[in-house]
Amino acid sequence: MTFLYLALAIVSEISATVSLKLSEGFSKVAPSIVVVIGYCAAFFFLSQALKRGMAIGVAYGIWSAVGVAVVAIIGALFLDERLSAVQVGGIALVILGVVALELGGAH
Repeated sequence: MTFLYLALAIVSEISATVSLKLSEGFSKVAPSIVVVIGYCAAFFFLSQALKRGMAIGVAYGIWSAVGVAVVAIIGALFLDERLSAVQVGGIALVILGVVALELGGAH
């Protein structure tokens, strides 16, 4: 159940972050509303994962790494943003860091 809450936190955060770009500085109402609701939902769901015993380092690491990777990919695919080879490598390193964090905490 904790990973379900974490997944909902990640989806909410990704939606809010993409909507932040689409809001054009909060000048568009609909994406601006999604930003506020999405970030509130993201923190609520993250708090529920933590409440149910997920380690904060693991939860935050996974949340932020997946968010960074997916938002960067969405930006490249749908928002006409470019990803250099160095940026792709950086995303891979962030993901590897989270995997190391998870493996390091396994008993």
